[in-house]
Amino acid sequence: MLIQRRQALGLLGAATGALALPRMGFAQSQRRSITVAVQKITNNNTLDVWNEQSNVGERVFFPNLWEGLINRNWMGDQGGVPGLATEWKRLDDKTLELKLRQGVKFHNGDELTADDVVFSFSDERVFSGTQPDGGQTLYPENFKPKTAKELPAAVPGVGRRLWPALRGVEAVDKYTVRFHNASPDVTLEGRLIAFGSQIANRRAWEQAATYAEWANAPVTTGPYRVAEFRPDVSLTLVAHDEYWGGRPPLDQIRFVEVPEVASRVNGLLSGEYDFACDLPPDQLDAVRNTAGLEVQGSTILNHRIQVFDKTHPVLADPLIRRAMTHSIDRQLIVDALWDGQTRVPAGLQWEFYDDMFVKDWTAPQFDLGLARDLVKQAGYNGDAIPFRVLNNYYINQVSNAQIMVEMWKQAGLNVEIQMVENWGQVNSQDTARGVRDWSNSATFNDPVSSIVAQHGPNGQQQQLGEWTNVEMNELSNFMQKSVDRPARKKAFTRMLEITEREDPAFQVLHQNCVFTGMKSELSWKAAPAFAMDFRAENWRAS
Repeated sequence: MLIQRRQALGLLGAATGALALPRMGFAQSQRRSITVAVQKITNNNTLDVWNEQSNVGERVFFPNLWEGLINRNWMGDQGGVPGLATEWKRLDDKTLELKLRQGVKFHNGDELTADDVVFSFSDERVFSGTQPDGGQTLYPENFKPKTAKELPAAVPGVGRRLWPALRGVEAVDKYTVRFHNASPDVTLEGRLIAFGSQIANRRAWEQAATYAEWANAPVTTGPYRVAEFRPDVSLTLVAHDEYWGGRPPLDQIRFVEVPEVASRVNGLLSGEYDFACDLPPDQLDAVRNTAGLEVQGSTILNHRIQVFDKTHPVLADPLIRRAMTHSIDRQLIVDALWDGQTRVPAGLQWEFYDDMFVKDWTAPQFDLGLARDLVKQAGYNGDAIPFRVLNNYYINQVSNAQIMVEMWKQAGLNVEIQMVENWGQVNSQDTARGVRDWSNSATFNDPVSSIVAQHGPNGQQQQLGEWTNVEMNELSNFMQKSVDRPARKKAFTRMLEITEREDPAFQVLHQNCVFTGMKSELSWKAAPAFAMDFRAENWRAS
């Protein structure tokens, strides 16, 4: 029997602009402090942008703590705007020169210089001796730290995920740097916008006794600095009054970890919290209908996906993975769980790719007959396929998993939910892995920022040993080196065919949407991102 749209809910039961500074009479001691209730502060209990590559990390890091040479236009089109660099130019296809903003102060009072930029892209800080343009997958087990000051094992691979061919950064003079690549790259400017390319203070790193000590309170240039970080409990940021972008409007921002949606909503309703993040659609009316509260939200450059581990004996057959992608009625899920407030995207891509966007591509069609036929062709005998699920790390995660399991069941697939507590358990190889929830973002407007960065040779999926494909890896390397845009688009189209059709690495479910409840008296706007912007231009003192 087919699942009808009206039945879906029943399944749940079963299964850079001008700076606007505060008014002159608004003294520093009167600046407001706010409390933000979040589902999670960080996943691995550090504040390092190279180590904490997550949606929750984006929320607490940007743009309040970490800044790059080129910043993301968080409140606008998500493109690049001058940050710690005021201007930049290409010297050739492999070299980018940038002029640093003078007079920028770190949280410890040091002035930003070229030396800090060189350090921020060094072996010591990111790459751990890995070679540029190597092409091979870098596995975390090969980079286990030998001392307490060395980088966590995952960081070098993440570094080469974002900067696969960076040879090094040269300090031309105190305020000029050059990025030297080993091969041509049309996306160097975009890579400087991306999550990870932010600048840290060299002296603070050198003075820290251990990596953990440094990562709990990194010294950066943002409008707020770390006052206290209590992992799994709270993060307190306080104003950095020497901020180059103008005096921060808030005295203190306190992020508190409140895992349960109901507790976040109740805390907002009672006035305990000023903001409550990650609200599901079914909780929005409770906020909207309360005097003095409002909801802000929008779709963002992030897609919810499920990832396949093709080392599992059942999922080794691409016919089974294809069947799983055709079993899912994505629009039904959007309508039932999201009240139609998001959409089914055109695969793992975004329109802001401009000329690289593949216009005639779609997510796999919901076709239960085809799914059943693929299952039959595969000779599937009903063996269980594990599906590891966190307790609503993503909005509606558990409800969504329950619906999908029922949909897969109708195609003849025996998928079993395994509830786990953290990402370490999600990715653990102690027992057989099968399917897991994830999301993928585009941190700049080119496919290498997503499909290559997340599923190519040094994408997380291959670094975890879940999936690999020789042609996909060859195309990834081509995409990162070619300056021929038509040829790059052709390669990207082929990558979509491989990863979403022929040898599925993942299935795209829907575009992600972020809803935040807040006190209406606060003159603040939500960005079309996980990030929460508390700079002066996005806050008006009342």
